[in-house]
Amino acid sequence: MQTIFVVDDSDTNLAMAKEALKDHYRVMTLPSAVRMLNMMERITPDLILLDIEMPEMDGFEALNLLKSTEKHAGIPVVFLTSMTDAAIEVRGFQLGVVDFITKPFTAPVLLNRIRTHLSIDELIRERTMQLQEKTIQLQTLQNGLVFVLADMVENRDQITGGHIERTAAYLQILTEEMIAKEVHAAELLDMDLDLLISSARLHDVGKIAISDAILNKPGRLTEEEFATMKTHTTAGVRIIDQIINRTGNVEFLRNAKLFAGFHHENWNGQGYPHGLVGTAIPLQGRMMAFADVYDALISERPYKKALSSDEAVSIILENAGRQFDPMIAKVFFEARDRFAAIKG
Repeated sequence: MQTIFVVDDSDTNLAMAKEALKDHYRVMTLPSAVRMLNMMERITPDLILLDIEMPEMDGFEALNLLKSTEKHAGIPVVFLTSMTDAAIEVRGFQLGVVDFITKPFTAPVLLNRIRTHLSIDELIRERTMQLQEKTIQLQTLQNGLVFVLADMVENRDQITGGHIERTAAYLQILTEEMIAKEVHAAELLDMDLDLLISSARLHDVGKIAISDAILNKPGRLTEEEFATMKTHTTAGVRIIDQIINRTGNVEFLRNAKLFAGFHHENWNGQGYPHGLVGTAIPLQGRMMAFADVYDALISERPYKKALSSDEAVSIILENAGRQFDPMIAKVFFEARDRFAAIKG
Protein backbone atom coordinates (compact mmCIF):
# COMPACT_ATOMS: atom_id res chain seq x y z
CA MET A 1 0.00 0.00 0.00
CA GLN A 2 1.33 3.43 -0.94
CA THR A 3 2.15 5.89 1.84
CA ILE A 4 0.85 9.47 1.97
CA PHE A 5 2.18 12.09 4.38
CA VAL A 6 -0.32 14.81 5.28
CA VAL A 7 1.46 17.77 6.89
CA ASP A 8 -0.71 20.55 8.35
CA ASP A 9 -0.88 22.44 11.64
CA SER A 10 -4.68 22.12 11.66
CA ASP A 11 -6.05 19.02 13.41
CA THR A 12 -9.29 19.43 11.43
CA ASN A 13 -7.50 19.33 8.08
CA LEU A 14 -5.42 16.34 9.17
CA ALA A 15 -8.53 14.44 10.25
CA MET A 16 -10.42 15.26 7.03
CA ALA A 17 -7.53 14.18 4.82
CA LYS A 18 -7.04 10.93 6.71
CA GLU A 19 -10.75 10.10 6.51
CA ALA A 20 -10.76 10.72 2.75
CA LEU A 21 -7.69 8.62 2.04
CA LYS A 22 -7.48 5.89 4.67
CA ASP A 23 -9.32 3.23 2.62
CA HIS A 24 -6.90 3.60 -0.28
CA TYR A 25 -3.53 4.54 1.19
CA ARG A 26 -1.42 4.28 4.30
CA VAL A 27 -1.89 7.80 5.72
CA MET A 28 0.47 9.43 8.20
CA THR A 29 -0.64 12.79 9.62
CA LEU A 30 2.03 15.18 10.88
CA PRO A 31 1.42 18.56 12.56
CA SER A 32 4.60 20.28 11.31
CA ALA A 33 7.25 20.20 8.59
CA VAL A 34 9.91 19.54 11.22
CA ARG A 35 8.07 16.40 12.33
CA MET A 36 7.76 15.37 8.67
CA LEU A 37 11.52 15.71 8.07
CA ASN A 38 12.27 13.70 11.20
CA MET A 39 9.83 10.98 10.11
CA MET A 40 11.45 10.83 6.66
CA GLU A 41 14.67 9.60 8.23
CA ARG A 42 12.77 6.32 8.76
CA ILE A 43 9.96 6.29 6.19
CA THR A 44 9.92 7.51 2.58
CA PRO A 45 6.38 8.42 1.43
CA ASP A 46 5.05 8.06 -2.10
CA LEU A 47 3.44 11.52 -2.00
CA ILE A 48 3.31 14.45 0.41
CA LEU A 49 0.36 16.78 1.03
CA LEU A 50 2.04 19.86 2.50
CA ASP A 51 0.47 22.95 4.05
CA ILE A 52 2.17 26.24 3.21
CA GLU A 53 1.37 28.38 6.24
CA MET A 54 2.83 26.65 9.31
CA PRO A 55 4.79 27.89 12.31
CA GLU A 56 8.46 26.96 12.81
CA MET A 57 8.98 25.98 9.13
CA ASP A 58 6.62 26.87 6.30
CA GLY A 59 5.84 24.75 3.25
CA PHE A 60 8.26 26.57 0.97
CA GLU A 61 11.20 25.99 3.31
CA ALA A 62 10.27 22.34 3.69
CA LEU A 63 9.87 21.84 -0.06
CA ASN A 64 13.25 23.45 -0.70
CA LEU A 65 14.90 21.06 1.79
CA LEU A 66 13.21 18.05 0.21
CA LYS A 67 14.32 18.98 -3.31
CA SER A 68 17.90 19.53 -2.16
CA THR A 69 18.38 15.87 -1.16
CA GLU A 70 18.82 13.15 -3.77
CA LYS A 71 16.84 10.62 -1.72
CA HIS A 72 13.70 12.79 -1.46
CA ALA A 73 13.89 15.07 -4.52
CA GLY A 74 11.69 12.79 -6.64
CA ILE A 75 8.79 12.55 -4.19
CA PRO A 76 5.73 14.40 -5.60
CA VAL A 77 4.62 17.22 -3.29
CA VAL A 78 1.15 18.80 -3.43
CA PHE A 79 0.58 22.06 -1.58
CA LEU A 80 -2.52 22.38 0.59
CA THR A 81 -3.41 26.05 0.88
CA SER A 82 -6.14 28.61 1.29
CA MET A 83 -3.93 31.15 -0.50
CA THR A 84 -4.90 31.95 -4.10
CA ASP A 85 -2.16 34.46 -4.96
CA ALA A 86 -0.66 33.78 -8.43
CA ALA A 87 2.81 34.66 -7.12
CA ILE A 88 2.49 31.86 -4.56
CA GLU A 89 1.71 29.36 -7.32
CA VAL A 90 4.63 30.55 -9.44
CA ARG A 91 7.03 30.21 -6.53
CA GLY A 92 5.70 26.76 -5.67
CA PHE A 93 6.03 25.42 -9.21
CA GLN A 94 9.53 26.89 -9.50
CA LEU A 95 10.56 24.98 -6.37
CA GLY A 96 9.09 21.73 -7.73
CA VAL A 97 5.59 21.32 -6.33
CA VAL A 98 3.38 19.24 -8.66
CA ASP A 99 -0.01 20.74 -7.77
CA PHE A 100 -2.05 22.96 -5.44
CA ILE A 101 -5.22 21.85 -3.63
CA THR A 102 -7.28 24.69 -2.21
CA LYS A 103 -8.59 24.46 1.35
CA PRO A 104 -11.20 23.66 2.37
CA PHE A 105 -11.03 20.57 0.15
CA THR A 106 -13.56 17.82 -0.49
CA ALA A 107 -12.78 14.12 -0.22
CA PRO A 108 -13.43 13.33 -3.95
CA VAL A 109 -11.19 16.17 -5.15
CA LEU A 110 -8.40 15.17 -2.76
CA LEU A 111 -8.59 11.47 -3.69
CA ASN A 112 -8.74 12.06 -7.46
CA ARG A 113 -5.84 14.53 -7.45
CA ILE A 114 -3.66 12.12 -5.48
CA ARG A 115 -4.54 9.19 -7.76
CA THR A 116 -3.62 11.28 -10.80
CA HIS A 117 -0.23 12.34 -9.45
CA LEU A 118 0.69 8.90 -8.18
CA SER A 119 -0.20 7.45 -11.60
CA ILE A 120 1.97 10.05 -13.32
CA ASP A 121 4.80 9.41 -10.89
CA GLU A 122 4.57 5.66 -11.42
CA LEU A 123 4.61 6.15 -15.20
CA ILE A 124 7.69 8.40 -14.97
CA ARG A 125 9.50 5.86 -12.79
CA GLU A 126 8.59 3.04 -15.17
CA ARG A 127 9.80 4.96 -18.23
CA THR A 128 12.97 6.02 -16.40
CA MET A 129 13.71 2.40 -15.50
CA GLN A 130 13.16 1.34 -19.12
CA LEU A 131 15.54 4.04 -20.33
CA GLN A 132 18.12 2.99 -17.75
CA GLU A 133 17.85 -0.62 -18.87
CA LYS A 134 18.28 0.40 -22.52
CA THR A 135 21.26 2.56 -21.58
CA ILE A 136 22.87 -0.39 -19.80
CA GLN A 137 22.22 -2.64 -22.80
CA LEU A 138 23.77 -0.07 -25.16
CA GLN A 139 26.74 0.37 -22.82
CA THR A 140 27.25 -3.40 -22.71
CA LEU A 141 27.08 -3.59 -26.51
CA GLN A 142 29.48 -0.68 -26.85
CA ASN A 143 31.98 -2.21 -24.42
CA GLY A 144 31.72 -5.53 -26.25
CA LEU A 145 32.47 -3.90 -29.58
CA VAL A 146 35.40 -2.02 -28.07
CA PHE A 147 36.88 -5.20 -26.62
CA VAL A 148 36.50 -7.02 -29.95
CA LEU A 149 38.04 -4.18 -31.95
CA ALA A 150 40.87 -3.70 -29.46
CA ASP A 151 41.48 -7.45 -29.41
CA MET A 152 41.73 -7.48 -33.21
CA VAL A 153 44.44 -4.82 -33.01
CA GLU A 154 46.32 -6.61 -30.26
CA ASN A 155 46.16 -10.00 -31.99
CA ARG A 156 47.82 -8.49 -35.04
CA ASP A 157 50.55 -6.89 -32.93
CA GLN A 158 52.37 -9.97 -31.63
CA ILE A 159 54.97 -7.88 -29.81
CA THR A 160 52.82 -5.86 -27.38
CA GLY A 161 50.61 -8.51 -25.78
CA GLY A 162 48.37 -7.22 -22.97
CA HIS A 163 49.28 -3.60 -23.73
CA ILE A 164 45.72 -2.39 -24.29
CA GLU A 165 44.29 -3.67 -21.01
CA ARG A 166 47.33 -2.57 -19.01
CA THR A 167 47.24 0.96 -20.41
CA ALA A 168 43.51 1.17 -19.59
CA ALA A 169 44.34 0.11 -16.03
CA TYR A 170 47.13 2.72 -15.79
CA LEU A 171 44.77 5.37 -17.09
CA GLN A 172 42.19 4.45 -14.46
CA ILE A 173 44.81 4.94 -11.73
CA LEU A 174 46.02 8.21 -13.21
CA THR A 175 42.48 9.55 -13.48
CA GLU A 176 41.68 8.72 -9.86
CA GLU A 177 44.94 10.23 -8.60
CA MET A 178 44.61 13.39 -10.69
CA ILE A 179 41.14 14.05 -9.33
CA ALA A 180 42.31 13.37 -5.77
CA LYS A 181 45.32 15.71 -6.22
CA GLU A 182 43.19 18.31 -8.07
CA VAL A 183 45.34 18.21 -11.20
CA HIS A 184 43.18 19.00 -14.26
CA ALA A 185 40.36 17.73 -12.01
CA ALA A 186 37.71 20.16 -13.27
CA GLU A 187 38.21 18.98 -16.85
CA LEU A 188 38.08 15.32 -15.82
CA LEU A 189 34.97 15.73 -13.70
CA ASP A 190 33.16 17.17 -16.73
CA MET A 191 33.66 13.80 -18.45
CA ASP A 192 31.95 10.44 -18.04
CA LEU A 193 34.95 8.66 -16.51
CA ASP A 194 33.70 5.15 -17.32
CA LEU A 195 33.42 6.11 -20.98
CA LEU A 196 36.82 7.80 -20.82
CA ILE A 197 38.61 4.66 -19.60
CA SER A 198 36.73 2.37 -21.98
CA SER A 199 37.49 4.54 -25.00
CA ALA A 200 41.21 4.50 -24.16
CA ARG A 201 41.33 0.90 -25.38
CA LEU A 202 41.07 2.25 -28.93
CA HIS A 203 44.18 4.42 -28.72
CA ASP A 204 46.09 2.05 -31.04
CA VAL A 205 43.20 1.20 -33.37
CA GLY A 206 45.10 2.80 -36.24
CA LYS A 207 47.58 -0.07 -36.16
CA ILE A 208 45.03 -1.99 -38.19
CA ALA A 209 46.32 0.04 -41.15
CA ILE A 210 49.99 -0.90 -40.55
CA SER A 211 51.41 -3.89 -42.41
CA ASP A 212 52.40 -7.03 -40.48
CA ALA A 213 55.95 -6.73 -41.78
CA ILE A 214 56.39 -3.44 -39.89
CA LEU A 215 54.06 -4.12 -36.97
CA ASN A 216 55.77 -7.41 -36.06
CA LYS A 217 59.32 -6.73 -37.25
CA PRO A 218 61.71 -8.54 -34.83
CA GLY A 219 64.06 -5.62 -34.49
CA ARG A 220 64.32 -1.86 -34.66
CA LEU A 221 62.48 -0.08 -37.44
CA THR A 222 64.26 1.85 -40.18
CA GLU A 223 63.52 5.57 -40.51
CA GLU A 224 61.14 4.83 -43.37
CA GLU A 225 59.40 2.06 -41.42
CA PHE A 226 59.11 4.29 -38.36
CA ALA A 227 57.56 7.03 -40.50
CA THR A 228 54.95 4.49 -41.60
CA MET A 229 54.39 3.36 -38.01
CA LYS A 230 53.74 6.97 -36.99
CA THR A 231 50.74 7.03 -39.31
CA HIS A 232 48.81 4.77 -36.91
CA THR A 233 47.79 7.97 -35.09
CA THR A 234 46.19 9.63 -38.11
CA ALA A 235 44.82 6.28 -39.29
CA GLY A 236 43.16 5.85 -35.89
CA VAL A 237 41.52 9.27 -36.17
CA ARG A 238 40.34 8.42 -39.69
CA ILE A 239 38.83 5.10 -38.57
CA ILE A 240 37.01 6.66 -35.61
CA ASP A 241 35.78 9.53 -37.80
CA GLN A 242 34.20 6.94 -40.08
CA ILE A 243 32.38 5.46 -37.08
CA ILE A 244 31.30 8.95 -35.93
CA ASN A 245 29.91 9.74 -39.38
CA ARG A 246 27.68 6.68 -39.17
CA THR A 247 26.68 6.72 -35.51
CA GLY A 248 26.98 10.29 -34.26
CA ASN A 249 29.63 12.29 -32.42
CA VAL A 250 29.04 10.71 -29.01
CA GLU A 251 31.32 11.34 -26.03
CA PHE A 252 32.79 7.84 -26.15
CA LEU A 253 33.96 8.27 -29.76
CA ARG A 254 35.20 11.81 -29.16
CA ASN A 255 37.42 10.50 -26.36
CA ALA A 256 38.61 7.56 -28.46
CA LYS A 257 39.56 9.91 -31.28
CA LEU A 258 41.61 12.12 -28.95
CA PHE A 259 43.39 9.13 -27.43
CA ALA A 260 44.18 7.71 -30.87
CA GLY A 261 45.30 10.94 -32.46
CA PHE A 262 47.32 12.63 -29.72
CA HIS A 263 49.01 10.04 -27.47
CA HIS A 264 52.36 10.55 -29.24
CA GLU A 265 52.39 14.35 -28.99
CA ASN A 266 55.12 15.74 -26.69
CA TRP A 267 54.78 18.60 -24.22
CA ASN A 268 57.67 20.47 -25.93
CA GLY A 269 56.18 20.16 -29.42
CA GLN A 270 58.60 17.48 -30.63
CA GLY A 271 55.99 14.72 -30.88
CA TYR A 272 53.78 13.59 -33.73
CA PRO A 273 51.64 13.79 -35.82
CA HIS A 274 50.98 17.54 -35.32
CA GLY A 275 53.83 18.79 -33.13
CA LEU A 276 51.45 20.37 -30.64
CA VAL A 277 52.87 22.15 -27.58
CA GLY A 278 51.75 22.05 -23.93
CA THR A 279 48.04 22.29 -23.21
CA ALA A 280 47.28 22.51 -26.93
CA ILE A 281 47.59 18.72 -26.68
CA PRO A 282 44.21 17.35 -25.55
CA LEU A 283 44.22 16.04 -21.99
CA GLN A 284 43.41 12.54 -23.24
CA GLY A 285 46.62 12.51 -25.26
CA ARG A 286 48.75 13.89 -22.42
CA MET A 287 47.43 11.25 -20.01
CA MET A 288 47.78 8.35 -22.41
CA ALA A 289 51.42 9.32 -23.04
CA PHE A 290 52.26 8.24 -19.47
CA ALA A 291 50.40 4.92 -19.70
CA ASP A 292 51.73 4.13 -23.18
CA VAL A 293 55.40 4.96 -22.53
CA TYR A 294 55.47 3.37 -19.08
CA ASP A 295 54.09 0.11 -20.45
CA ALA A 296 56.55 0.16 -23.36
CA LEU A 297 59.50 0.69 -21.01
CA ILE A 298 58.64 -2.15 -18.61
CA SER A 299 57.82 -4.58 -21.44
CA GLU A 300 60.31 -6.79 -23.27
CA ARG A 301 60.75 -6.29 -27.01
CA PRO A 302 62.84 -8.24 -29.55
CA TYR A 303 65.27 -5.32 -29.60
CA LYS A 304 65.38 -4.54 -25.85
CA LYS A 305 65.00 -5.96 -22.38
CA ALA A 306 62.21 -4.92 -20.02
CA LEU A 307 63.16 -2.18 -17.58
CA SER A 308 62.15 -2.27 -13.93
CA SER A 309 59.30 -0.05 -12.82
CA ASP A 310 61.74 2.21 -10.95
CA GLU A 311 63.84 2.62 -14.10
CA ALA A 312 60.77 3.43 -16.18
CA VAL A 313 59.55 6.00 -13.62
CA SER A 314 62.99 7.63 -13.58
CA ILE A 315 63.07 7.97 -17.38
CA ILE A 316 59.57 9.47 -17.49
CA LEU A 317 60.37 11.98 -14.72
CA GLU A 318 63.59 13.01 -16.50
CA ASN A 319 61.41 13.91 -19.49
CA ALA A 320 58.73 15.80 -17.55
CA GLY A 321 58.34 19.20 -19.18
CA ARG A 322 59.80 17.88 -22.44
CA GLN A 323 57.82 14.82 -23.44
CA PHE A 324 55.29 14.82 -20.59
CA ASP A 325 52.91 17.26 -18.89
CA PRO A 326 54.89 18.27 -15.75
CA MET A 327 51.81 18.55 -13.54
CA ILE A 328 50.63 15.04 -14.45
CA ALA A 329 54.22 13.81 -13.97
CA LYS A 330 54.04 14.72 -10.27
CA VAL A 331 50.82 12.71 -9.91
CA PHE A 332 52.35 9.81 -11.84
CA PHE A 333 55.35 9.74 -9.49
CA GLU A 334 53.12 9.61 -6.41
CA ALA A 335 51.09 6.79 -8.01
CA ARG A 336 54.13 4.79 -9.16
CA ASP A 337 53.52 1.90 -6.75
CA ARG A 338 49.97 1.45 -8.09
CA PHE A 339 51.35 1.39 -11.63
CA ALA A 340 53.97 -1.21 -10.69
CA ALA A 341 51.29 -3.46 -9.18
CA ILE A 342 49.41 -3.78 -12.49
CA LYS A 343 51.94 -6.02 -14.19
CA GLY A 344 52.94 -7.67 -10.91
